[in-house]
Amino acid sequence: MSTLIKKRQSLLPGDTGKFAGILSGFILLLAVLPILTMIVMSFSGASNLDFPPSSYSLQWYKAAWHTFVSPDASDVLSLGKAMSTSLLVACLTMIFATIIAVPAAYALTRCEFRGKAVALQLMSLPLVFPMVVLGLALLLVFDSLPFQITTSRLVIAHVILALPFVVKNCTAAMLSIGSEVEEAAQMLGASPTRAIVDVVVPLMKSGILAGMLLAFIVSFNEFTVTYFLYTIDVMTVPIWMYSRTVSSLDPTVFSFAVLIVLIDFVLIWALEKLVGEGGVSF
Repeated sequence: MSTLIKKRQSLLPGDTGKFAGILSGFILLLAVLPILTMIVMSFSGASNLDFPPSSYSLQWYKAAWHTFVSPDASDVLSLGKAMSTSLLVACLTMIFATIIAVPAAYALTRCEFRGKAVALQLMSLPLVFPMVVLGLALLLVFDSLPFQITTSRLVIAHVILALPFVVKNCTAAMLSIGSEVEEAAQMLGASPTRAIVDVVVPLMKSGILAGMLLAFIVSFNEFTVTYFLYTIDVMTVPIWMYSRTVSSLDPTVFSFAVLIVLIDFVLIWALEKLVGEGGVSF
């Protein structure tokens, strides 16, 4: 009888068992192992890249700071300029993706039109489209234009990549808002446009904030598509870091990578605090 009770208790919801716990811990370790390796290597006191390091120091952080404040004359572009470009492109991507996503989410949720199912599929296409092919295709399109664009083409490419995340979060927020809210606003004298702007959009705040932060993160960390579109004068931080590893791996890259991971961690933490885990759709 006691054996039967123990077997039933082991099947209770939430009781994962020892094997599931070990497996989950192993998978989590594999996920964070590259980040942990990068952090350990950033504190290496050796002049080579042996792992694990024979000694530890802050020398590569000091070298990274020196690179930031006093760039080498041999560098094609300084880190400060690359950081400015990344922040500018990420902010513009966040703004334009949100401007497009909010009315798109409203139309996909409230309106019925021919081709709606196709539109929903097209919105998710950048998530599964090969990044190399997308970057090459955009390069061919931009190079065929009769005029030259530099930063703008990075913004356009990043908006394409970030738009599915913003649309999904805005759509999730719209689904929780009943149409009776708009009807009540219109009965009180508001025009349809006024009801959307003053009532619906504020209620979508959690989804909009989640989409905006995700768009910023996607843009700031994007490398593959950006690699096809950057110019020697317009370079983002991921491309700048890659340029430091082409001929020989610069150990200061680990220090810069730790900084970027820290920025992403703070943004994701802020995202969860602002809207909660249930309001974020990846």
